[in-house]
Amino acid sequence: MSVYVGLMSGTSLDGISAAAVRFGRDDTGKIEAQLLAFIGTHYTPPQRDQLRRALIAGTAQEYCRLGFDLGTWLADAAVAVLAEAGVQRSEVRAIGSHGQTLWHEAPHSTWQIGEAAVIAERTGIAVVSDFRVRDVAAGGQGAPLVPIADAMLFANDEWRALQNIGGIGNVTIVPPNGQLDGVRAFDTGPGVAVIDAVTRTLFPELSYDEDGRLAAAGQPIAEVVRELLAHPYFSAPPPKSTGRELFDAAYVERLVVRCREIAPRCSSEDIVATATQLTAASIADAYRRFMPEPVEEVLLSGGGAKNPTLVGMIAQSIGPVRVRAFADRYFDGEAKEAVAFALLAYLHVSGEPGNVPRATGAKGPRVLGKLTPA
Repeated sequence: MSVYVGLMSGTSLDGISAAAVRFGRDDTGKIEAQLLAFIGTHYTPPQRDQLRRALIAGTAQEYCRLGFDLGTWLADAAVAVLAEAGVQRSEVRAIGSHGQTLWHEAPHSTWQIGEAAVIAERTGIAVVSDFRVRDVAAGGQGAPLVPIADAMLFANDEWRALQNIGGIGNVTIVPPNGQLDGVRAFDTGPGVAVIDAVTRTLFPELSYDEDGRLAAAGQPIAEVVRELLAHPYFSAPPPKSTGRELFDAAYVERLVVRCREIAPRCSSEDIVATATQLTAASIADAYRRFMPEPVEEVLLSGGGAKNPTLVGMIAQSIGPVRVRAFADRYFDGEAKEAVAFALLAYLHVSGEPGNVPRATGAKGPRVLGKLTPA
């Protein structure tokens, strides 16, 4: 069995998730994974501001420096999670680093930064990075990439949907026993990115709606949610992916303005509740339109799974399907994507495909990522 590290910096820009995972295979060849340690490191306000500026506009110099700076931050997270796990660097076969997506316009192009050479130099460990590019080059969306882990590591004997609610929401539909030819996945729309941005706009002292308290104190404006769900993205059939390119600052501004136009007496809490309901409604709408499989259980992971108001809205919207926290079945759902990128590194080193063509729309299975030797 070999140890791998997975690193993930998501759309929500809250920080870096790092997981140390030991992989092996059973007698049938099925991959087994043991989570050794997980940590989440929050970006400092200056780091987050640097990332946000890059997502809006930047110079070549700023992008170049950020790529190297982020490589350093990712390396620090890898070192920290290995210390937490009590694993020597010499025991680690490779680090799988997703980096930070700056632009994603599939199937035309995609751009992730976080210099792999910096990670390799600072850790002395080989790095597999830039996972999306090969899938996009093969005509795919380059996203979502987590379905391979959902199928290989988190399947059971019934149809199951694994809904991640990071900055963007994405779902993987896994058939009984994780048969890859039956796996489908796509981005459902906004996760917490819009909720967080609305919260920061209306409550500048807050970075997000902690425990969904603001949304719980408000009432969603249903007409605004209906208007927003009329965007062509939501009715477009899978495979599909999205990101901050759509759900950007201008989108958030329009949401706030429409709430005040339609309900002039609405409170700031009502607007946060509307953004929260948008995420829940977009998930439910996607399930109704694009999930004909007899799914009996939905497992929620990602930061949004820790927002009880959002979880309650989702459960109400998709009932009678069971809604459970991923952590109730496995481990902290915040670790799930980092574990997935550790698996992608393992598959790369093993020479095995890491994409699910039915999920991304690629021409076929591809080995994902680029290897930077130690």
